[in-house]
Amino acid sequence: MHADLARRAAELLDASAPAAGAVRGALDGIRFLRGVELAALPGREPAIVIGRLHGAGAQAAGPPLQCLVLPSALTVVPPGCAMAALAVQVDIDLKVAAELALMLPAGRPGAGPGEGGAGPTALDDETGDALLRLLKALRSPTDTRVLGPGIVRELLYRVLAGPQGWAVHAALGQHRHVGRIGKALRRIHADYHRPVDVPTLASEAGMSVTAFHAHFKALTLTTPMQYLKSTRLAHARLLMARDGVSAACASRLVGYESCSQFSREFKRFFGRSPAREAAALRTTLARAAPPDRPIVIEPGTVEQC
Repeated sequence: MHADLARRAAELLDASAPAAGAVRGALDGIRFLRGVELAALPGREPAIVIGRLHGAGAQAAGPPLQCLVLPSALTVVPPGCAMAALAVQVDIDLKVAAELALMLPAGRPGAGPGEGGAGPTALDDETGDALLRLLKALRSPTDTRVLGPGIVRELLYRVLAGPQGWAVHAALGQHRHVGRIGKALRRIHADYHRPVDVPTLASEAGMSVTAFHAHFKALTLTTPMQYLKSTRLAHARLLMARDGVSAACASRLVGYESCSQFSREFKRFFGRSPAREAAALRTTLARAAPPDRPIVIEPGTVEQC
């Protein structure tokens, strides 16, 4: 993406997200993000996220603008782009996406998740130009009403035709299975600290183990057990960063029986030890806040270990 185009888009993103958190845009389905973990994105639709994305310990102002498609709001986000330092979230209208997909030439829709496609990709000039025009339109009520929907459609087309297109196709292909898999995901999020097994999840979803495993992976880009593991590790990370609990205590609270196993899997997933990652998350959240409105992380109340 051309440097001047990226600079102007970043300036408009910065002006549109004045405070940490998620801010609704002037159009339905658009939110501006500052210092938001992508695993906790608002909304339940598949989404396009464009902006500065990085791991928890990276500098907020460092990464270039990137594009990431999440086929489901519950898709596991790679640790390397877990945080939206400054970005826009555009929910994908599956009806519009299906119409656009039919207009595109038949062929391979970009790399799949097993070929390096699960992470963000660099923003190209065409998509960046559509983004810039959308950000400009959203600053005027009239332009938002008249031009906004058309630019959102163009942006979706650019993403669908680009290297993240496979993820939009994944969202379309898995839409009919969202309800059943969603039931299993809700069970995992409610009972992540208890023993959970695939046969039980499949039975509750009304599917065979084989079908459940296949559709679960297509929707979330990971296996049921890997999803459970990432959910446990994400909760442990927040317990340590926000509530100040030790790694040993956090591991027990999220369902691990072995603290050493927890530490190994945590480092493999986040790329650093539990203590270093918790400290990095505190620093990242503090950086994401505007200078005049700092974030203060205060200890909460957690179960005593």
